[in-house]
Amino acid sequence: MARSASTSRSFLDAGVLSRLSKMAFEVNRPMLGSVTGIHRSATRGASVEFAEYRKYVPGDDPKHIDWQVYARSDRFYIKEFEADTNLRAYLVLDASGSMAFDSGRGTRFDFARRLAAHLAYLMVRQGDAVGLHCCAENVAVDLPARQAPSHLHTCFDLLERVEPKGESTLTDALHTLAERIQRRASVIVLTDAFMPAGELLDAVQHLCFQRHEVSLFHLLDPQETAFDFTRPVRFVDLEGGADLVADPSVMRQTYLDALEQHADTLRDGCRKFHVDYRRARVDHEFESALTAFLLEHANLFAGGGAARR
Repeated sequence: MARSASTSRSFLDAGVLSRLSKMAFEVNRPMLGSVTGIHRSATRGASVEFAEYRKYVPGDDPKHIDWQVYARSDRFYIKEFEADTNLRAYLVLDASGSMAFDSGRGTRFDFARRLAAHLAYLMVRQGDAVGLHCCAENVAVDLPARQAPSHLHTCFDLLERVEPKGESTLTDALHTLAERIQRRASVIVLTDAFMPAGELLDAVQHLCFQRHEVSLFHLLDPQETAFDFTRPVRFVDLEGGADLVADPSVMRQTYLDALEQHADTLRDGCRKFHVDYRRARVDHEFESALTAFLLEHANLFAGGGAARR
């Protein structure tokens, strides 16, 4: 793909792409892809990694018989290998109004857009198919997963045009994806999680039940985690439009306790469903969040699926 065409977007950093060029996104669960790739497949095929022996049955190709085993046991066994396949990944961005909140460090949606764009670039470069979904009230981006380099242009065009607004429809979108995606896939969700934790976890569990591998980025603004307001403030609901004038000094501790409880519920629920839960603050470098994500998945793959934090 032409470098100028793919890295000239405002949310793409050529330096970050260059530094991450030797890294790959790997998954822990076996996938069902259509072409040869770098990921473990749920099917058997020709590869360099041995899987298991099974008894020969009429119709098997005799060239796969292990004659050394036959010499020892006088029985015919077929030697099977893990097949390597490509991945289908779906990047799901919450495009609700609350994702547009900006305390001066950039919006959550801008942070999510940068993460999604760089992940899409890396995945397509390694031969994987990438789909894009941006969901909110009156915002509907639904791009099927494809692996052609030209597909990136469409992804980036859509990411440039989307503006976060309206109420979140994330949980409905995840349930729809769970029913619609036929093959095992990796689903990466980027959201501020401003919705009942139980509803979001139900949608995540639905994806896991369909044997998809799920990662959840919980995006927070530093002002939300510090709640460092010093005088009465008018708080406005960016999704519904309602407002409330309140004294932060009175409600600060109650708010912070509620926020931490919400995050703990999400983290514990994700751990139960073997989902990779990650809190990320938008004032931190997105490259650090992306690098940590890629490295941990590489370690999980190499270690055969160690328990996630």
